[in-house]
Amino acid sequence: MPSLKLTVLGSGTSMGVPTLACHCAVCESSDPRDKRTRPSILLSYDGRNVVIDTTPDFRFQAMRAHLDRLDAVIYTHGHADHILGLDDIRPYNLKQKDVVPLYAAPETFGTLRRQFAYVFDSAPTESSVPMVELHEIRGRFSLFGAEFVPVPAHHGPHMVLGFRFGKAAYLTDFSRVPESSKELLRGLDDFILDALRYVPHPMHSTVDQSLALIEELKPKRAWFTHICHDLGHAETNARLPEHVRLAYDGLEFPVEF
Repeated sequence: MPSLKLTVLGSGTSMGVPTLACHCAVCESSDPRDKRTRPSILLSYDGRNVVIDTTPDFRFQAMRAHLDRLDAVIYTHGHADHILGLDDIRPYNLKQKDVVPLYAAPETFGTLRRQFAYVFDSAPTESSVPMVELHEIRGRFSLFGAEFVPVPAHHGPHMVLGFRFGKAAYLTDFSRVPESSKELLRGLDDFILDALRYVPHPMHSTVDQSLALIEELKPKRAWFTHICHDLGHAETNARLPEHVRLAYDGLEFPVEF
């Protein structure tokens, strides 16, 4: 089977780790795996690069990953920590002399149009603006030979999309997964999912809630993301089952699709 390389560009929560003005043990940790930018992944296959979410840290993440071309962006939802790096796709427009296609639910495009009005208002400008092409997600879709399956989930009162691609799935920022979506998440080799902290949160899954979901769905391996500064990397991993680990910025592994 063909395979892709998955790179975790960012594994942190919306405020990042270290968190501004915080001097806790995790924020002052010397372990590089405790340095977490906002949540995003990169999928590289057949000479193409697809990013899920352009975070406020996207420029730094792309430089760190040596991302020399960008072929598409897929969005999970329209919150600031997942979209605010959109402007930084401009160098790829200029280098590739082409638009970058964006894939998202209609509601997310509504947020993008409001947040980045200058991109979509067609007003004359002497400065460069991101050149994009919008593709609404209304079901399964293919990108460069790989099929992406949207996985709807609840993020507090909001709906978000996770995505399955081959033997892996990515589901950040959720508080509850509907039964119909769970059926899309069975038979996975690798499952990257939200696990903010141990303390309950109205918008996010906790470590214990995510462990219960893993026990139900039984992926071969699971990786926690959207991690806040409550969880130290080494200390938390020591408490988790062997097949469950905290993701970290720069983590890479292959995925069959």
